[in-house]
Amino acid sequence: MADLFRSGAGAASRRRFIQQAGATSAVAAAATFGLSVEAAESSNQKFDETFDMVVCGSGCGGLASALFSKWQGNSAVILEKAGSIGGTTAKAAFWYWVPNNEAMKKAGIADPKPDFLKYVARLSNPQNYDPAQPRLGLSQWEYDMCEAIYDSASPAAELLATKGALPYRHCPDVPDYFAELTEDKAPKGRVLVPAGAIPSMSDGGLVAVRTMSTKARQEGIPIRTGVRVTKIIQNPAGRVIGVEAKDEMGETKRLRARKAVIFATGGFTHNVELRKNFLNGPIFGGCAAPSNEGDFVKMAGPLGAQLRNMNYAWCCPIPLEKAVARDGSMSGMFSVAGDSMLFVNKYGKRTVNEKLQYNELAQSFHEWDGAKAEYPNLVRIAVWDQRSQQNSASAEYGRLIVPPGTDDRHVIKGNTLAELAKAIDERFAKYASVIGGARPSADFLQNLQASITRFNGFAKTGKDLDFKRGERVVEQLFNGDVKEEPGRANPTMWPLSDTGPYYAALVVSGTLDTKGGPKTDTNGRVLDGNDKPIAGLYGVGNCVASASGRAYWAGGATLGPIIAFSYRTANAASTDSGSAA
Repeated sequence: MADLFRSGAGAASRRRFIQQAGATSAVAAAATFGLSVEAAESSNQKFDETFDMVVCGSGCGGLASALFSKWQGNSAVILEKAGSIGGTTAKAAFWYWVPNNEAMKKAGIADPKPDFLKYVARLSNPQNYDPAQPRLGLSQWEYDMCEAIYDSASPAAELLATKGALPYRHCPDVPDYFAELTEDKAPKGRVLVPAGAIPSMSDGGLVAVRTMSTKARQEGIPIRTGVRVTKIIQNPAGRVIGVEAKDEMGETKRLRARKAVIFATGGFTHNVELRKNFLNGPIFGGCAAPSNEGDFVKMAGPLGAQLRNMNYAWCCPIPLEKAVARDGSMSGMFSVAGDSMLFVNKYGKRTVNEKLQYNELAQSFHEWDGAKAEYPNLVRIAVWDQRSQQNSASAEYGRLIVPPGTDDRHVIKGNTLAELAKAIDERFAKYASVIGGARPSADFLQNLQASITRFNGFAKTGKDLDFKRGERVVEQLFNGDVKEEPGRANPTMWPLSDTGPYYAALVVSGTLDTKGGPKTDTNGRVLDGNDKPIAGLYGVGNCVASASGRAYWAGGATLGPIIAFSYRTANAASTDSGSAA
């Protein structure tokens, strides 16, 4: 048979030989006799359809990766596990954080790369941050990934806008979350939102999914819902060449990828086992799409993918009731509304600045009391009065204070503080099995009254001597609607009323989504334990590891990098040779 190859026999004759051999011997024959691995594998693997790119997930990362791939001249298909498109993106406000964007340049806002890198390094790895070092204390991988965001987020955003997939509106006055740090030389101007979003920007995700998916369909990219990818297919040489997926009827399909399989399937927010084993602190659930169950972590592991940043998430406070119910409509509490409002723990003690940006506020719930062997702030109680109920109610941004007629099952009511305290205790009892049996302390009411008295004193002067509430610009950004008060120095605080009715809600720590998974390089290639690419396999977004560490740099610091890496991934995958090397 060897003579068949050495004699210069035609391709058809050689292919018949391969078809008669097993998969392993076919690839061995290809290697021995100079036939391409692709020709060998195609003779032995049966696929229902073939595309250049098979993209898994239809959120921002998936839609952008498919579009960028198409604009590189590739065919692409998008597979979505859920019954509708958009994933977590559809639930997001869709701010996207784009350093050195074109609108900033036109407005004369300088955003030098060295200063940008200092800002992100200071927050991502504060324990090692050193501005005198070439990499600022970051690892090479962290530094390279942050640099890639700066280099590619703006070109990616401009291409999406120019092509009509994601026209944007610049938000020049929106600050970064740590705008007061000296490292942040461009504290405002990096945020873009979809052009068609309403002024509050709360519907940006729906607008983005609509415009991007419309463009994808116009470009001939099929988007298939109800299709769950269950297996990554490799050839015998180890190259990823496609996926196996099941549709809603349970029928299995095999899709071949000539160049790349790109995963953009979101994190593992709704996988209790992964949350419990990896996340840093007690997390009760989250606001990601219910389909975000860590599928890529489970599928990439057997292929040797290296995991990174599995202990952190994009965190936010969430209502306990909706978290326990796994309510798919739940939104993260981006904005803790109300001025005559405070948080107390089960002891009735105020222990936090309620207006901290959501990621930092959520992580404060994880404080451990070693002497008492407990999480004293595991469940916090938001308490507000009728004034805040009348003036700060909103159905946007996951706010606890909601208008009449909307879903208020999380709200606890009492005509007096004593009635409220009793109702709070009853609500704790109802959920005792999921909060470690925690209950308000015997002196809860007494301590609550004292906490309100102390808070009211601060509110009258506008100075929170305990937690400095409202002193940072980002805290006022997320203050929400409040009643205008002439001459008030601090719009985030107002004394709670001496008379009821009063309202409360139980709040716990949750996620917008997780931010750990397989490690990728700056071009989205998934890396194995030796930092070598797993040929043909790419990842984008929350399903892969973020170099942000514990940090949440700014509003849109999830979606801006996702757009940047979708762009880089599509460009790299487009030149993938299809070889097993």
